[in-house]
Amino acid sequence: MHEDPSPSGVPLTDLQKAKVDYARRDLETFRAEDLAQLEPASLIIIIERLRTRLYEILELVDEVFDTIPPK
Repeated sequence: MHEDPSPSGVPLTDLQKAKVDYARRDLETFRAEDLAQLEPASLIIIIERLRTRLYEILELVDEVFDTIPPK
């Protein structure tokens, strides 16, 4: 797992780290797939999974940036 610090300098929670890790793993898995060989139904499942991961990461970004005190 990557140990990227959050932009706020506040460490990520274990749940937040897990969300990032799952998103990275899914992206790496789908990059390794030969998408041209997959059935349309499989492509739809991949797209839906990546949409879910993207949404989770965007929520995480909102969480992290909400913890940054205003300057």
